Amino acid sequence: MTAKLDTTHHDRNVVGMTYVYPVVSRRSGGVSVGINLNVNNACNWRCIYCQVPELKRGSPPPVDLARLEDELHRMLDAIVHGDFMASSVPEGMRRLNDIALSGNGEPTSSAEFPAVLDIVSRQLEKFGLVGQIKVVLITNGSLTHRPYVQAGLAQLGKIGGEVWFKLDRATADGLNRINQTETTPEKVMRNLSICANLCPTWIQSCVFALDRLPPGETEIEAYLAFLNQALASGVPLSGVLLYGLARASTQPEAPHLSPLPDDWLASLAGRIRLTGLLVQVFP
Repeated sequence: MTAKLDTTHHDRNVVGMTYVYPVVSRRSGGVSVGINLNVNNACNWRCIYCQVPELKRGSPPPVDLARLEDELHRMLDAIVHGDFMASSVPEGMRRLNDIALSGNGEPTSSAEFPAVLDIVSRQLEKFGLVGQIKVVLITNGSLTHRPYVQAGLAQLGKIGGEVWFKLDRATADGLNRINQTETTPEKVMRNLSICANLCPTWIQSCVFALDRLPPGETEIEAYLAFLNQALASGVPLSGVLLYGLARASTQPEAPHLSPLPDDWLASLAGRIRLTGLLVQVFP
Protein backbone atom coordinates (compact mmCIF):
# COMPACT_ATOMS: atom_id res chain seq x y z
CA MET A 1 0.00 0.00 0.00
CA THR A 2 1.74 3.13 -1.24
CA ALA A 3 0.57 6.73 -1.04
CA LYS A 4 2.11 10.15 -0.76
CA LEU A 5 -0.23 12.37 1.17
CA ASP A 6 -0.46 16.03 2.11
CA THR A 7 -3.23 18.36 3.23
CA THR A 8 -4.19 19.32 -0.34
CA HIS A 9 -4.12 15.79 -1.81
CA HIS A 10 -7.44 14.04 -1.11
CA ASP A 11 -7.55 11.56 -3.99
CA ARG A 12 -10.14 8.90 -3.11
CA ASN A 13 -8.17 6.34 -5.19
CA VAL A 14 -4.81 6.92 -3.55
CA VAL A 15 -4.62 3.38 -2.10
CA GLY A 16 -6.64 1.65 -4.82
CA MET A 17 -9.68 0.84 -2.69
CA THR A 18 -13.33 1.31 -3.61
CA TYR A 19 -14.75 2.73 -0.39
CA VAL A 20 -11.86 3.52 1.96
CA TYR A 21 -9.18 6.18 1.52
CA PRO A 22 -6.71 7.98 3.83
CA VAL A 23 -6.16 11.74 3.92
CA VAL A 24 -3.95 14.07 5.89
CA SER A 25 -6.45 16.46 7.41
CA ARG A 26 -5.57 20.08 8.22
CA ARG A 27 -8.58 20.19 10.53
CA SER A 28 -7.57 17.16 12.57
CA GLY A 29 -3.81 17.65 12.38
CA GLY A 30 -3.38 13.98 11.52
CA VAL A 31 -4.63 11.13 9.38
CA SER A 32 -8.31 10.68 8.70
CA VAL A 33 -9.58 7.41 7.24
CA GLY A 34 -12.38 8.32 4.88
CA ILE A 35 -15.30 6.14 3.88
CA ASN A 36 -16.86 7.05 0.54
CA LEU A 37 -20.35 5.61 0.08
CA ASN A 38 -21.05 7.71 -3.04
CA VAL A 39 -18.70 5.93 -5.43
CA ASN A 40 -20.69 7.19 -8.43
CA ASN A 41 -20.00 10.86 -7.51
CA ALA A 42 -23.71 11.44 -6.93
CA CYS A 43 -25.16 13.85 -4.38
CA ASN A 44 -28.55 15.38 -3.70
CA TRP A 45 -26.92 18.85 -3.42
CA ARG A 46 -24.39 20.54 -5.71
CA CYS A 47 -22.32 22.93 -3.64
CA ILE A 48 -20.50 25.34 -5.93
CA TYR A 49 -17.23 24.89 -4.00
CA CYS A 50 -17.29 21.08 -4.20
CA GLN A 51 -14.01 19.49 -5.28
CA VAL A 52 -15.58 16.22 -6.49
CA PRO A 53 -14.98 15.84 -10.24
CA GLU A 54 -17.93 14.99 -12.50
CA LEU A 55 -20.37 15.54 -9.63
CA LYS A 56 -23.92 14.62 -10.54
CA ARG A 57 -27.32 14.62 -8.91
CA GLY A 58 -28.60 11.36 -7.52
CA SER A 59 -28.08 8.59 -4.98
CA PRO A 60 -25.31 6.01 -4.58
CA PRO A 61 -25.51 2.40 -5.72
CA PRO A 62 -25.88 -0.33 -3.08
CA VAL A 63 -22.79 -0.70 -0.90
CA ASP A 64 -20.85 -3.96 -0.95
CA LEU A 65 -20.64 -4.22 2.83
CA ALA A 66 -18.25 -7.18 2.86
CA ARG A 67 -15.82 -5.33 0.61
CA LEU A 68 -16.07 -2.16 2.66
CA GLU A 69 -15.34 -4.05 5.87
CA ASP A 70 -12.35 -5.80 4.30
CA GLU A 71 -10.96 -2.48 3.03
CA LEU A 72 -11.43 -0.75 6.38
CA HIS A 73 -9.73 -3.64 8.16
CA ARG A 74 -6.75 -3.57 5.78
CA MET A 75 -6.43 0.21 6.00
CA LEU A 76 -6.48 0.24 9.80
CA ASP A 77 -4.05 -2.68 9.92
CA ALA A 78 -1.60 -0.79 7.66
CA ILE A 79 -1.87 2.28 9.89
CA VAL A 80 -1.85 0.60 13.31
CA HIS A 81 0.47 -2.35 12.66
CA GLY A 82 2.18 -1.54 9.34
CA ASP A 83 4.51 1.16 7.99
CA PHE A 84 1.86 3.33 6.36
CA MET A 85 2.49 6.32 8.61
CA ALA A 86 6.26 6.28 8.13
CA SER A 87 6.13 5.75 4.39
CA SER A 88 3.16 7.89 3.38
CA VAL A 89 2.49 10.64 5.93
CA PRO A 90 4.54 13.79 6.59
CA GLU A 91 6.38 13.94 9.88
CA GLY A 92 4.35 15.74 12.49
CA MET A 93 1.06 14.43 11.07
CA ARG A 94 1.57 10.74 11.88
CA ARG A 95 -1.40 10.40 14.18
CA LEU A 96 -4.62 8.52 13.45
CA ASN A 97 -7.31 11.02 14.34
CA ASP A 98 -10.62 9.74 13.02
CA ILE A 99 -12.73 7.69 10.67
CA ALA A 100 -14.89 10.01 8.58
CA LEU A 101 -17.96 9.19 6.54
CA SER A 102 -17.71 11.80 3.83
CA GLY A 103 -16.59 10.99 0.31
CA ASN A 104 -18.04 12.04 -3.03
CA GLY A 105 -21.63 12.78 -2.08
CA GLU A 106 -24.10 12.82 0.78
CA PRO A 107 -23.28 9.69 2.87
CA THR A 108 -26.72 9.45 4.48
CA SER A 109 -28.27 8.98 1.03
CA SER A 110 -26.98 5.39 1.21
CA ALA A 111 -29.57 2.97 2.53
CA GLU A 112 -26.67 1.01 4.06
CA PHE A 113 -25.65 3.96 6.26
CA PRO A 114 -26.62 2.25 9.58
CA ALA A 115 -24.94 -1.01 8.54
CA VAL A 116 -21.74 0.87 7.68
CA LEU A 117 -21.66 2.28 11.20
CA ASP A 118 -21.99 -1.27 12.54
CA ILE A 119 -18.90 -2.16 10.50
CA VAL A 120 -16.99 0.83 11.83
CA SER A 121 -17.92 -0.14 15.38
CA ARG A 122 -16.67 -3.71 14.89
CA GLN A 123 -13.36 -2.59 13.39
CA LEU A 124 -12.75 -0.08 16.17
CA GLU A 125 -13.13 -2.92 18.66
CA LYS A 126 -10.80 -5.22 16.71
CA PHE A 127 -8.00 -2.65 16.69
CA GLY A 128 -8.52 -1.42 20.24
CA LEU A 129 -9.51 2.03 18.99
CA VAL A 130 -12.80 2.45 20.82
CA GLY A 131 -12.61 5.76 22.62
CA GLN A 132 -9.17 6.43 21.10
CA ILE A 133 -10.21 8.03 17.82
CA LYS A 134 -13.29 9.91 16.66
CA VAL A 135 -15.87 8.76 14.14
CA VAL A 136 -17.21 11.70 12.16
CA LEU A 137 -20.16 12.02 9.81
CA ILE A 138 -19.81 14.94 7.40
CA THR A 139 -23.30 15.65 6.08
CA ASN A 140 -25.55 18.27 4.56
CA GLY A 141 -28.20 17.07 7.00
CA SER A 142 -30.96 17.12 4.41
CA LEU A 143 -32.05 13.52 4.99
CA THR A 144 -32.04 13.55 8.79
CA HIS A 145 -35.84 13.26 8.87
CA ARG A 146 -35.62 9.72 7.45
CA PRO A 147 -35.95 6.90 10.02
CA TYR A 148 -32.93 4.91 8.76
CA VAL A 149 -30.75 8.01 8.98
CA GLN A 150 -31.92 8.61 12.54
CA ALA A 151 -31.09 4.99 13.37
CA GLY A 152 -27.58 5.56 12.03
CA LEU A 153 -27.18 8.79 13.97
CA ALA A 154 -28.20 7.04 17.17
CA GLN A 155 -25.60 4.33 16.48
CA LEU A 156 -22.98 7.01 15.81
CA GLY A 157 -23.79 8.62 19.14
CA LYS A 158 -23.40 5.28 20.94
CA ILE A 159 -19.85 4.82 19.65
CA GLY A 160 -18.80 8.32 20.70
CA GLY A 161 -19.04 9.83 17.23
CA GLU A 162 -19.97 13.30 16.12
CA VAL A 163 -21.66 15.01 13.19
CA TRP A 164 -20.39 17.94 11.12
CA PHE A 165 -23.62 19.44 9.81
CA LYS A 166 -23.29 21.74 6.80
CA LEU A 167 -24.63 25.29 7.14
CA ASP A 168 -23.04 27.60 4.60
CA ARG A 169 -25.92 30.06 4.37
CA ALA A 170 -29.14 30.60 6.34
CA THR A 171 -31.46 32.18 3.78
CA ALA A 172 -33.39 30.35 1.08
CA ASP A 173 -31.63 32.41 -1.58
CA GLY A 174 -28.21 31.73 -0.07
CA LEU A 175 -28.84 27.99 0.22
CA ASN A 176 -29.95 27.91 -3.39
CA ARG A 177 -27.01 29.93 -4.64
CA ILE A 178 -24.23 28.20 -2.71
CA ASN A 179 -25.57 24.67 -2.25
CA GLN A 180 -27.90 24.47 -5.27
CA THR A 181 -30.74 23.17 -3.11
CA GLU A 182 -34.40 24.16 -2.81
CA THR A 183 -34.49 23.56 0.93
CA THR A 184 -35.46 26.28 3.41
CA PRO A 185 -33.87 27.50 6.65
CA GLU A 186 -36.89 26.12 8.50
CA LYS A 187 -36.26 22.60 7.16
CA VAL A 188 -32.57 22.90 7.95
CA MET A 189 -33.43 23.90 11.52
CA ARG A 190 -35.76 20.92 11.98
CA ASN A 191 -33.16 18.50 10.68
CA LEU A 192 -30.43 20.11 12.77
CA SER A 193 -32.52 19.71 15.92
CA ILE A 194 -33.18 16.03 15.19
CA CYS A 195 -29.51 15.42 14.46
CA ALA A 196 -28.08 17.22 17.49
CA ASN A 197 -30.45 15.43 19.84
CA LEU A 198 -29.29 12.04 18.55
CA CYS A 199 -25.54 12.67 18.32
CA PRO A 200 -23.07 15.45 19.26
CA THR A 201 -23.21 17.93 16.38
CA TRP A 202 -20.99 20.71 15.07
CA ILE A 203 -22.08 23.24 12.49
CA GLN A 204 -19.59 23.31 9.61
CA SER A 205 -19.59 26.40 7.41
CA CYS A 206 -17.57 27.18 4.31
CA VAL A 207 -17.15 30.88 3.53
CA PHE A 208 -15.40 32.40 0.53
CA ALA A 209 -15.53 35.32 -1.87
CA LEU A 210 -17.88 35.06 -4.83
CA ASP A 211 -16.85 37.32 -7.70
CA ARG A 212 -14.35 38.80 -5.23
CA LEU A 213 -17.08 39.80 -2.78
CA PRO A 214 -17.48 38.23 0.69
CA PRO A 215 -20.91 37.14 1.94
CA GLY A 216 -23.12 40.21 2.36
CA GLU A 217 -24.18 41.56 5.72
CA THR A 218 -27.74 40.33 5.17
CA GLU A 219 -26.48 36.76 4.82
CA ILE A 220 -24.18 37.07 7.81
CA GLU A 221 -26.95 38.45 10.02
CA ALA A 222 -29.29 35.65 8.91
CA TYR A 223 -26.59 33.08 9.71
CA LEU A 224 -26.02 34.52 13.19
CA ALA A 225 -29.77 34.72 13.78
CA PHE A 226 -30.08 31.06 12.80
CA LEU A 227 -27.45 30.07 15.36
CA ASN A 228 -29.12 32.16 18.07
CA GLN A 229 -32.51 30.65 17.23
CA ALA A 230 -31.09 27.14 17.44
CA LEU A 231 -29.60 27.84 20.86
CA ALA A 232 -32.76 29.55 22.09
CA SER A 233 -34.74 26.48 20.99
CA GLY A 234 -32.50 24.21 23.02
CA VAL A 235 -30.62 22.60 20.14
CA PRO A 236 -27.49 21.16 21.84
CA LEU A 237 -24.75 22.33 19.47
CA SER A 238 -21.08 21.51 20.11
CA GLY A 239 -19.83 24.54 18.22
CA VAL A 240 -18.97 25.85 14.76
CA LEU A 241 -16.22 24.74 12.35
CA LEU A 242 -15.56 27.77 10.15
CA TYR A 243 -13.38 27.17 7.15
CA GLY A 244 -12.28 28.73 3.89
CA LEU A 245 -11.43 27.22 0.52
CA ALA A 246 -8.92 24.42 1.10
CA ARG A 247 -8.93 22.91 -2.37
CA ALA A 248 -10.01 24.08 -5.80
CA SER A 249 -13.63 23.59 -6.81
CA THR A 250 -14.31 21.43 -9.85
CA GLN A 251 -17.74 22.97 -10.42
CA PRO A 252 -18.59 25.41 -13.25
CA GLU A 253 -18.58 28.29 -10.75
CA ALA A 254 -14.94 27.67 -9.80
CA PRO A 255 -13.53 30.76 -11.62
CA HIS A 256 -15.82 32.95 -9.52
CA LEU A 257 -14.60 31.64 -6.14
CA SER A 258 -11.62 32.84 -4.13
CA PRO A 259 -10.42 32.60 -0.51
CA LEU A 260 -11.21 35.31 2.00
CA PRO A 261 -8.47 37.02 4.03
CA ASP A 262 -7.65 35.43 7.38
CA ASP A 263 -8.69 38.58 9.22
CA TRP A 264 -12.14 38.44 7.60
CA LEU A 265 -12.60 34.88 8.85
CA ALA A 266 -11.33 35.90 12.29
CA SER A 267 -13.82 38.75 12.42
CA LEU A 268 -16.73 36.45 11.56
CA ALA A 269 -15.51 33.94 14.13
CA GLY A 270 -15.60 36.69 16.75
CA ARG A 271 -19.20 37.50 15.90
CA ILE A 272 -20.14 33.83 16.12
CA ARG A 273 -18.50 33.55 19.54
CA LEU A 274 -20.85 36.25 20.79
CA THR A 275 -23.64 33.66 20.52
CA GLY A 276 -21.79 31.65 23.16
CA LEU A 277 -20.71 28.91 20.76
CA LEU A 278 -17.19 27.53 20.52
CA VAL A 279 -15.62 28.31 17.13
CA GLN A 280 -12.67 26.68 15.36
CA VAL A 281 -11.29 28.45 12.30
CA PHE A 282 -9.56 26.75 9.37
CA PRO A 283 -8.51 29.34 6.75
